[in-house]
Amino acid sequence: MPSASRPYSSPAAVIDSDAMDSAAPAVTVESINPKVLGCEYAVLGEIVSHSQRLQHELQNKPGFHPFNEVCFFVFFCSLLQILGHSNFFSQKFIEILDSYWQILYFNVGNPQSLGQKAITFFREVLVLCDHPPLLDKSETRALFSGDAIARARHILDGVKGLRDAVAAGIASRDGFPANPDDIFLTDGATPAVHIIMQLLIRSEKDGILCPIPQYPLYSASIFLHGGSLVPYYLDESTGWGLEIAELKKQLDEARSKGITVRALVVINPGNPTGQVLAKENQKQIVDFCKSEGLVLLADEVYQDNVYVDDKKFNSFKKIARSMGYEDADLLLVSIQSVSKGYYGECGKRGGYMEVTGFSDEVKEQIRKVATVNLCFSNISGQILVSLVMNPPKIGDESYESFNAEKQGILSSLARRAKALEDAFNGLEGVTCNKAEGAMYLFPRLHLPQKAIEAAKVINSAPDVFYARRLLDATGIVVVPGSGFGQVRANA
Repeated sequence: MPSASRPYSSPAAVIDSDAMDSAAPAVTVESINPKVLGCEYAVLGEIVSHSQRLQHELQNKPGFHPFNEVCFFVFFCSLLQILGHSNFFSQKFIEILDSYWQILYFNVGNPQSLGQKAITFFREVLVLCDHPPLLDKSETRALFSGDAIARARHILDGVKGLRDAVAAGIASRDGFPANPDDIFLTDGATPAVHIIMQLLIRSEKDGILCPIPQYPLYSASIFLHGGSLVPYYLDESTGWGLEIAELKKQLDEARSKGITVRALVVINPGNPTGQVLAKENQKQIVDFCKSEGLVLLADEVYQDNVYVDDKKFNSFKKIARSMGYEDADLLLVSIQSVSKGYYGECGKRGGYMEVTGFSDEVKEQIRKVATVNLCFSNISGQILVSLVMNPPKIGDESYESFNAEKQGILSSLARRAKALEDAFNGLEGVTCNKAEGAMYLFPRLHLPQKAIEAAKVINSAPDVFYARRLLDATGIVVVPGSGFGQVRANA
C-alpha cells in the first residue's frame, strides 16, 4: 500500500515531457503505405488542388459579391462606351472580369453539378421508396405518376428482386438471357473495379492490360492492389483505334518479363477518348481474350452516350453470345453505373457488375470480398440501377414524359460534344478527334517550344504547365493528358 506521506506513482504514469516533445509522430508521409504514396488520380490531382486554393481565395475576398459587382461595371463601362470612351471599356472591363472570374470544373463528369435535371420517373420512385407512408396518402396520385407508384410498391414488396430487374434489363438490351446470380450490385463502378483487382492480383507479377489513354481509376487500382499495369496504346491517328496487333505486342512483352497477364480492360465508349468500338473490332477482342486466356473487363458505363449515327453500342456480352460463346467459354466482367448516361446520378452511387464464366466457388469469393463492407451497396443506389436498366416502356403512363427528358438530355450532350469538337479544331495549335460517345474530348495540344522549355524550368510536364496557366488565366479546370497515361507525341 502506498504511504500517506509519499504519493504513489507507477513507472507507466511518469511522463517525460522532453521525450514527448522529441517523439516522432506516429503517422507521417514517410511511414504510410508506399502504395498509397505512389497511387495517382489525375482527375482530382495537382490542377484541382490549385483550383480549390483559388476558390478559397475568391470566397474569402472581403466584401466580394461577383454578380453585383460585375453587373455594376458592365453598366458603367457600357455607359462610357456610349459616351465614346471605348478604349476604357475594352481595357477596364477585361481587368474587372480578370479579377472576378469563377472556377469552372471540367475535370469530372458529373452532369447534374453542371445543371442537368434528374429524370422525373426515377426520382418519383426513389421518393416513394424512401418514405413509404406517401403511398397511402390520397394526394399522392395527383403528384406522382401511376407507374411510379406501382413500381415503388413492387420494389418495397421485396428488395431482393432488384437483381432480377437488372437481369431482365440486360436480357432486354442484349437479346440473350441474364442470370441474377451473376449480378453484383455495387456503389457505382469504382467498387466493382477494386473488387475485381483484389480478386485477380496476387503480386507485382500479375498484370492487367489497360488502354492508354485510360481512366486513371484503373492505374490507381492496379497500383494500390500491388499489380503491374501493362499498357496498350490506342491509335490517335485512327480515331483512338484499338489494334489487336498492339494488344499482342504488349502481352508478349509483359510475358517476356515474367508478368502473368490476367485481364484486358476495355472502356467502351471510351473514357477519356470518346470513341465507340465497331462490332467487328469487338469480335476480334473477344477472340483475343478467349485465345489468350484473359478475363475481359468491359467498362460500359457510357453505353447510353453515343452521338453519331454510324456507331451503336453493343455490350461485349451480346457480342460474345452472338459469336456462339457461352458462359464457360469466356471470363467476362461487365460494369455499369448510374453516374453517366442520360441519368447522371453521380451522388446516388449505384451500379453493378455482371460476372459470367466464373465458377460458383469463385463467385462466392467475390461475394465474400464485397460483404466485408457489410453490404454490397446502398439501397437507393440499388433501386436506381434497377430503374436505369428497366425504365418506363411504351404504353406506361410515364413513358412519353420520360422519353422526352431522355432524348432531350442525349441530344443536348451530342450537340455540345460536336460544338466543343469544332471549337477545339478551330483553335491554333489544337487538334481533336471526332466525339463519338462518352462525356469527354481528348484534344492534342501542339505547344510551342518556348512553352515546353518554360515547363522544364519549373520541372513540370508541358501539359500540366499549360493546364495550370489555363486555370490561372480563365478559371477553367481541365485534366492534363499525361494524367491519363498519354505519352508525349514526337511531332
